[in-house]
Amino acid sequence: MESIRKVAQVALGLALTYAGIGHLTTSRQEFQAQVPTLLKDYADFVVVTSGVVEIVLGLCLIGLWGYRVQVGWVVAAFFVAIFPGNISQYLNGVDAFGLDSDTSRLVRLFFQPLLVVWALWSTGAWRARTAKPVAGPDDLEQDTIYG
Repeated sequence: MESIRKVAQVALGLALTYAGIGHLTTSRQEFQAQVPTLLKDYADFVVVTSGVVEIVLGLCLIGLWGYRVQVGWVVAAFFVAIFPGNISQYLNGVDAFGLDSDTSRLVRLFFQPLLVVWALWSTGAWRARTAKPVAGPDDLEQDTIYG
């Protein structure tokens, strides 16, 4: 099961890196269509910034195995933070990425929580949250000294 998690983590990292590159190059205007109305005056800045963040997060998922739990939480938080863009696209009826109907834009909204789950599951972040810390020899020694 652990190898499946690792493959899923790398796949998510590759997907984020690819999407981030798209933010900076070929899909820049498409991503601008998702920027919430409140931030429309800064749409290009938002797209470029989120693209850079996606690339960094993707590379962290691929390469920072020692911090996989922390990276998992940050990636999940990122997916939550960009969700208002998806909601804005739905509410304002903006066509982008082939989402050219209210139904397709609505269906897409249900995939964002799956990305959050993917980030938390593949990195072991959710499991680490519920795991009880194991007392090591250093902990026992401190209890003896200070306890």
